[in-house]
Amino acid sequence: MGKAPQRPILITGGGRRIGLALAHHFLTLHQPVIVSYRNEYPSIEGLRQAGATCIQADFSTDEGILRFAETVKSITRGLRAIIHNASAWQAETPSTPLSETLACMLQIHVHAPYLLNHALEKLLRGQGHAASDIIHFTDYVVERGSDKHIAYAASKAALDNMTRSFARKLAPEVKVNAIAPSLILFNEEDDAEYRQKALNKSLMKIVPGEKEVIDLIDYLLTSCYVTGRSFGVDGGRPLN
Repeated sequence: MGKAPQRPILITGGGRRIGLALAHHFLTLHQPVIVSYRNEYPSIEGLRQAGATCIQADFSTDEGILRFAETVKSITRGLRAIIHNASAWQAETPSTPLSETLACMLQIHVHAPYLLNHALEKLLRGQGHAASDIIHFTDYVVERGSDKHIAYAASKAALDNMTRSFARKLAPEVKVNAIAPSLILFNEEDDAEYRQKALNKSLMKIVPGEKEVIDLIDYLLTSCYVTGRSFGVDGGRPLN
């Protein structure tokens, strides 16, 4: 009998930064990848050429989230993992109603993973003990809070809590863990003053790049025991 095809890894928000790096990492390993994206970046065409399945999706509504889930179910019978990387970073500002800011942050960081985990559960189950994974990207501010990004921090804290709830629900077939990063990459527009200020908040005084997160995800995918945990990738920032 022929070997069963590899189950793809689903990465939400795969068009930029860490999501993009993860997609290319898995493709290099000949691991099938499905990515969601909202806007058509040049990087999306690069992913297509590298072999990824790229699906445009709008997570700003529950209907858009569920429509994306139906598309995924139409193209694969199983998933190796779901990596919830899609995110938005919105501060409280006088120009935006507070209820709108809160709704936006909850939509992308809570509604999307909550609905997708339920909708795609059957694609993760049935493969054996600890054979599938869900990984949530939260944030180091889950521990600390944020006076300028209150809704953002609260939504990421909810996602952190869902990590443990889904770990309980889906064990032992599916492991569910979270990664709480801080200062993994600078943005191109960050000036020298901002960069130095950010580095001063870290004990390790470096910006490690995507590899630090990729190595952790590789470990979590190979583990047969670790579930329901949150892993800080923050350079010791909470201790500074």
